[in-house]
Amino acid sequence: MDKNIPPQLSNPEIIVDFSKDPFGEMIIKLNYNETLSIERKKFERNSDPYSDNILVLYIDSISRNNALRKLKKTIKFFEKFISYKGGSNQNYQNENFHSFQFFKYHAFNDFTGGNFPQIFYGKGNKSKNMVRITKYLKENGYVTGFAIDFCQKDNTRVCYSLSKEELYDHQFTLCDPNKANLNSLIKRCLYGNLGSYYLYEYINQFWRKYQNNRKFSTIVINDGHEGTLEAIKYTDDIIYNFLNNLFNDNLLKSTSIFLMSDHGSAMASIYYLSDFFKIEFRFPMLFVIINDRKNVDYNHQYYNIHKNQQTFITGFDIYNTMCHIIYGDNYINIPNKDSLHDTPKSPKGKSLFEEINQKERHPQNYWNMAKGFCI
Repeated sequence: MDKNIPPQLSNPEIIVDFSKDPFGEMIIKLNYNETLSIERKKFERNSDPYSDNILVLYIDSISRNNALRKLKKTIKFFEKFISYKGGSNQNYQNENFHSFQFFKYHAFNDFTGGNFPQIFYGKGNKSKNMVRITKYLKENGYVTGFAIDFCQKDNTRVCYSLSKEELYDHQFTLCDPNKANLNSLIKRCLYGNLGSYYLYEYINQFWRKYQNNRKFSTIVINDGHEGTLEAIKYTDDIIYNFLNNLFNDNLLKSTSIFLMSDHGSAMASIYYLSDFFKIEFRFPMLFVIINDRKNVDYNHQYYNIHKNQQTFITGFDIYNTMCHIIYGDNYINIPNKDSLHDTPKSPKGKSLFEEINQKERHPQNYWNMAKGFCI
């Protein structure tokens, strides 16, 4: 091996091969890191999470209503695990999947940079001492993966240097060399496939190669980031097949899944003139499947999350919910305050497993409380 070639480039995970096709073929071969796997398993001994795996499917700029319109097959995957009033799902009695849809999930901002930090940092985009959830995941034995199709200097979508970040173990940023404009009005295609296909294939390989480890992975796609609201529908089969194949191969055991967006459509189009724009814009989608590793009956925590489907919630609550899953019962002992080193619990939100006071969540009151932190 050439000593001048960095180790990460000597065996790349993604290459574009022009030997057989003049237009190129993107080949993904995620490298399994056995040393990393063994090291993370050592951390598993000292923690007891609710779910061994967390999967976040993040679509920028799509409302709940548009998700129902455009992602029909994907939504049906979540709907088949709905368990009404806490009863077991009659069609999947051997599964401990419980599916929830949050009707009052609310966006504070009309841009991702204002909402993304709430979900993965538990803070607003102007806060200091930002600590990404990745740090807490690693400390509890999770191997982490991240894939995104947003290509600019700061690929984590926040205004901080990557050198200050707790990086994911496996990261893939898909850059389209032919179209730098994020707000594309056409399908995002590269080398004969939709761009989102490669991101889902990357995490598919990550999930399978680390199937014996605790895992956390996030896939961020921007197919909803355009004015016609049509491009997103072409990703439906990709997302559905990804989930359905993992489920059929028994690889979603003890996996909690978040299908979500950060805000509704914010693109300039005739859509802006409609009466429902303001409503859809502030109400992104949030569908969650909770799969408890302990395979317990529907308990008080599940009663709370069922009730919270009709509660006003934000990205801060999503962050706290993921931390609650990571830390399990120990979550209640974590200080809920800001500090120099931070804690895996945001004071601006609560876990969806906890009872949320409706009066405290009056939209105007909650907005005033969070103002200055997330704008």
